[in-house]
Amino acid sequence: MNTVMILNKLSHLRHGPGRVARALPALLLSALALCSLPAQAALNVLACEPEWAALAQELGGKLLTVSSATNALQDPHQIQAKPSLIARARSADLVLCTGAELEVGWLPVLLQQSGNARVQAGQPGNFAAADGVRKLDVPGQLDRAQGDVHAAGNPHIQTDPRNIAVVAQALALRLAQLDPAHATEYAQRQVDFNQRWQQAINRWTVQAAPLRGVAVVSQHKAFVYLYDWLGLKEVAVLEPKPGVEPTASHLQSVLATLKLTPARMVLYSAYQDARPSEWLSKNAGIPAVKLAFTVGGTDGAKDLFGLFDDMLDRMLAAGARR
Repeated sequence: MNTVMILNKLSHLRHGPGRVARALPALLLSALALCSLPAQAALNVLACEPEWAALAQELGGKLLTVSSATNALQDPHQIQAKPSLIARARSADLVLCTGAELEVGWLPVLLQQSGNARVQAGQPGNFAAADGVRKLDVPGQLDRAQGDVHAAGNPHIQTDPRNIAVVAQALALRLAQLDPAHATEYAQRQVDFNQRWQQAINRWTVQAAPLRGVAVVSQHKAFVYLYDWLGLKEVAVLEPKPGVEPTASHLQSVLATLKLTPARMVLYSAYQDARPSEWLSKNAGIPAVKLAFTVGGTDGAKDLFGLFDDMLDRMLAAGARR
């Protein structure tokens, strides 16, 4: 029952004080319930990946309604712009994605089909996290014959927590631009998050010291930013080309490489088929380690802090086996 309905109800109570007395308690309860309803969220945010949904929630809290277009067990390269997803984009105030061509196969279609002018490329309601981050693996020349190569560089920036800090600062400013009435709150939440995040980075860096210089194999070129942060050394990749499933002959060639350049572990993302990594693990005698890759990828990666806690715990445990 809304305010107008309550007032109309009171205006119709013209049959004596007894009638009013009997009806008033129910009407007062309705009015109190109306007053206790939560305020509408200031912004509706559609994130392309779970890590950015988690970051938006850290910076916006109850000021935002946040959802993710993908989950941790989906390949973010391979998503379809289904009607349900188009409907969410249509009502979004902010579409928050990685960029760097990670979503090039589906995001342009999603935005076009949504008909939402607020979130089109170049508008304040369109935010690409990778725009403000130093890119790795930027190709010298673009050749699609080399597989899923991104012209702007490797898009998997979320595996380095230092990048998360950079994105958080830019995102807080964008939220304040879109919702100036709550600009002070976004700024305060960003300062609080940054303080907690920098403390966590310091702790993770110390914790991960035994991994520096450790040789690893990757199933997909998904962790170059993680390696850059921790000083890990990637000696082989199971995919012959980015995004191309490994063949038996390529796996054999990787196995031969490891006889000359041994690795400590093989890493794969939670959304990937584990069989290539498990084959190498069995034949090379090294652990296959599943990393969450994003929030929700493993039971321990329930938020951004848990994401890095869990990834480091898994790598350190695997490294201790040798």
